[in-house]
Amino acid sequence: MSQKNLFYDFIKYNFIAIIATLTDFLSFALLTKILGIWYVYAAVLSAILGGLIAFVFNKTWVFKQAQGKLTKQAVRYITVWLSSILLNTFGLYILVENTDISELYAKILVSILVGVFFNFLMNKYYVFNTTQ
Repeated sequence: MSQKNLFYDFIKYNFIAIIATLTDFLSFALLTKILGIWYVYAAVLSAILGGLIAFVFNKTWVFKQAQGKLTKQAVRYITVWLSSILLNTFGLYILVENTDISELYAKILVSILVGVFFNFLMNKYYVFNTTQ
């Protein structure tokens, strides 16, 4: 794969990540601020919704794996996704409980770090990798 294709995949991936993240954050705000759900539960629930959106668009548009084996990709995606949820939730908890950073700002910071350094690489080279 050329660096140009990798760059375009990275750009498309991050565009979808923004959409999924907006979904995640809006539902997180709704769950915590309006419905009064504890921020840790809300983080998991909102991540599930954002994750579903990300899977569909990453599979069909970003990595163009619409013909790939859905079951294999779904199992791999769920594994990466659960790892991501754990990293995000643990990072959120650590920041909120040990600093003066608010839940929302902590969620933003942790989400960016996990998204850039974990999610893209795992999706590109593990979940939607056609050579495996």
